[in-house]
Amino acid sequence: MVCPLAHVEEVFKTDFGAVYQCSRKNCYWLEFQHTTTAFKVSDFIHFKKRIDAIDIEKMLCDSSRSSDFEIVMPFRTERCFLLTVEDILNLRELLSGAKFVLELKGEVKAILQRGAVFAAF
Repeated sequence: MVCPLAHVEEVFKTDFGAVYQCSRKNCYWLEFQHTTTAFKVSDFIHFKKRIDAIDIEKMLCDSSRSSDFEIVMPFRTERCFLLTVEDILNLRELLSGAKFVLELKGEVKAILQRGAVFAAF
């Protein structure tokens, strides 16, 4: 569960989960598979890269039982994700959407700050 004392803002949400930004602890909260996991900013980016690097085609083409799931243990968390191909695709959508929104907010903020500097002159 997200810290009740924290000021969290929803970054991105799908039918399968959500990403929240916590201003109090400067971290992101991922709600996925009915659990919530906290990530430092750098760990969140690393986790997204790790999920994006999973070879789904290999999982689908391999007939062994061990290729039906991918086990991912994010850095500095006690969480262990057991992901099917469908879970990986849903998680990729969620993480990509969150990353896009965060980058968009950063660009908008930079443009507004540049506009404020030009307006001062």
